[in-house]
Amino acid sequence: MAKKSAVNRNEMVKKLVKQFAGKREALKAIANNESLPLEERFEARLKLAELPRNSSKTRIRNRCEITGRPRAYYRKLRMSRIALRDLGSNGQIPGLVKSSW
Repeated sequence: MAKKSAVNRNEMVKKLVKQFAGKREALKAIANNESLPLEERFEARLKLAELPRNSSKTRIRNRCEITGRPRAYYRKLRMSRIALRDLGSNGQIPGLVKSSW
């Protein structure tokens, strides 16, 4: 089980990303629009830099929904390999058979 503080921090980052998504997208569109004057684009970059760092989508860490583990994460299943193995062994995932020989 991951530290609760790390899991809670990641949830806070997800909330900030959702809160600032629209503003961040609008400022990026202005900053990357080459038809606008240089001063206006630079001003948009400065405003973008003033936003909280944790409001950036790249700050979100993929974590297992069950255990909170950050490594060995399957995106399609949204869980770690260990949680997948445990659920498969218990027969809780249809069609998954744990291999053994």
